[in-house]
Amino acid sequence: MTGFNRRSFLLAMGVGAAGVPLLNPQAMASTAGTTLEVAATPIGTSGYRRLAAGPGWPMVVRADLVPAHPNRAARRSALTSFVQFSDMHICDAQSPLRFEYLHPQMGSGAHRPQETLTAQGSTSLVRRVNAVKKGPITGRPFDLLMTTGDNTDNHEHVELDWFLTVLNGGSITPNTGDPARYEGVQNAGIQTFWQPDLSGTDSYKAAGFPRLPGLLDAAIRPFTSPGLNIPWYSTIGNHDDSVVGALPDGLLDSWYTGRKKIVGFGDPVQNAKVAQAFHDPKAVPEAMAIIANGGVVRTVTPDSRRRLFDTGQFVRKHLPTGGHGYTEANADGVDVFYTFRMAPGVTGISMDTTNLAGFSEGSIGLHQLNWIEKTLKRNSSLYYDWLGRPARQSVTDELFVLFSHHTSKTMGNVLPDRRRPLDPRMNGDALVNLLHRFPNVLAWVNGHTHRNVITPHRHGTPSRSFWEINTAAHVDYPQHARVIEVADNGDGTLSLFTTLLEAEAPYQVDYDDRSDTGLASLCREFTYNDIHSRTSPLGTPLDRNTELLVAVR
Repeated sequence: MTGFNRRSFLLAMGVGAAGVPLLNPQAMASTAGTTLEVAATPIGTSGYRRLAAGPGWPMVVRADLVPAHPNRAARRSALTSFVQFSDMHICDAQSPLRFEYLHPQMGSGAHRPQETLTAQGSTSLVRRVNAVKKGPITGRPFDLLMTTGDNTDNHEHVELDWFLTVLNGGSITPNTGDPARYEGVQNAGIQTFWQPDLSGTDSYKAAGFPRLPGLLDAAIRPFTSPGLNIPWYSTIGNHDDSVVGALPDGLLDSWYTGRKKIVGFGDPVQNAKVAQAFHDPKAVPEAMAIIANGGVVRTVTPDSRRRLFDTGQFVRKHLPTGGHGYTEANADGVDVFYTFRMAPGVTGISMDTTNLAGFSEGSIGLHQLNWIEKTLKRNSSLYYDWLGRPARQSVTDELFVLFSHHTSKTMGNVLPDRRRPLDPRMNGDALVNLLHRFPNVLAWVNGHTHRNVITPHRHGTPSRSFWEINTAAHVDYPQHARVIEVADNGDGTLSLFTTLLEAEAPYQVDYDDRSDTGLASLCREFTYNDIHSRTSPLGTPLDRNTELLVAVR
């Protein structure tokens, strides 16, 4: 198709084809069930705080990349509408190989008080997506949902099974080891962990956490997820292919299925040396020696379901229920990236920014970067070479949205990945520079930081600019999902509407409520009050509900 570009693509598709016109162009289609209508608000000003319904957040227009023209709502038509989940961290909280005892040094990355409730919390978000059904601005029904990595917490087979069941639907028993009781740090009588069933003091109760007898028993009982009512796609994160998202496999694998669970060391110096291994490769050998010698050990019930999965097994477990983006071409676990059709004229690209060398930051191999370039070039009638020179070709244009786990600023781990050991690893700047060459790129959607952050990537040629949309984690407060709608404004611009969703569970329940809904509500309350709660995970109003303008060339 000759001379087909982003503008001519939109004109050719028309309002009645790919677009869904707004019935009332001066109003949003429906804010019900979104943070445009209501959002969690803490009660009080200090200490342990319960949550209540507060005012919704406004839709902020961001014209960082291109001016916002008047009356665009009257001309607007929807191109796609989808939902992002990120950092669910579905967690086997009783696993022998966890590093909870490092939370004084490492914060919530080592231990969270709500870890036993991750499956229930994510299921509540599934229910919210099913209830909302469509984009709140354009009214277009959701085309799909994408998870942007860290679907599991410690890349165990049982965690992957639970994750898949949360999204596909079915019964989940979020328990391992002893089928009749919880065996983990939260009933071990150790004061550095919250002991909800016990009457004694601990570091969390000192911060206001309540005593909740029976909570752990309720957390490990079976419950049912309804599953998503829309197609969903999967992207891999560092917690899906590394020990607790930071250490390479092969060092401590036998601990997963064993009966010894280290719950601490008597010497704080040893704790510090183990913690250092999570960000310093030179510290890994000494840390492994410390762990091998053992510390304070709790004997737990072995469970073979805790064994690690590799990247090939991660892919293959998706295949029986449709693949969720992955195909047999990805089944060996080497190239865990793919493209998919989001809507007519809109292509999604799921990237793999993880690195099997370990450590939490990511990167991208040159092999994958070249594949992305070829994919973008295949459906770009205009693009720019590395020297900035325009190149035109006769092809059918597509708009592109890219997905990954890591952000542009968290891709500094350029150690060789053993899947392609001779493949040079590139940082986030290399990927940003590539995307600037293709005007058909609209956005890069990701997770990892556990914060809401929206970044404009400007270019001197406005049509070469794009948005980076980073969404907070489900495992931590505020437990957001994000709706993203793409619409043609009919004036030479596109709008990307980003609207945050909260879990369906009520903001507050009685402390003796042990229903599935009650557990999901308590899960959110615990995330807010975590003594290691992250700074500003909500982001600013510019990072929440937004209209992001981009140019149509």
